[in-house]
Amino acid sequence: MLNPTKSAATWIAVGILIGGLSACQKKEAVSDAKGPAEQAGQQIDKATEKAGAELNKAAEKAGETMQQLGQKLQNEAQQAQKSQEGAPPAEKKE
Repeated sequence: MLNPTKSAATWIAVGILIGGLSACQKKEAVSDAKGPAEQAGQQIDKATEKAGAELNKAAEKAGETMQQLGQKLQNEAQQAQKSQEGAPPAEKKE
């Protein structure tokens, strides 16, 4: 079973990596004489940036959900352990 903390950290790291890579693009000088290929390239760049931002949001939300699930599992395990400690010892069968 995957460790929820490691899974959350992995998703967050992936989001940061993608965000960092998309931020490394050079900003081109704006010119009025843009050809169709250049315009298409700029639209692709914008779409890529938007997709990267959406992926970061999804990764962050997934990380938060994994942390919540991990905390819930820990709480349930503690409750189970407490209920076992309060129960009378089980009889041994021979």
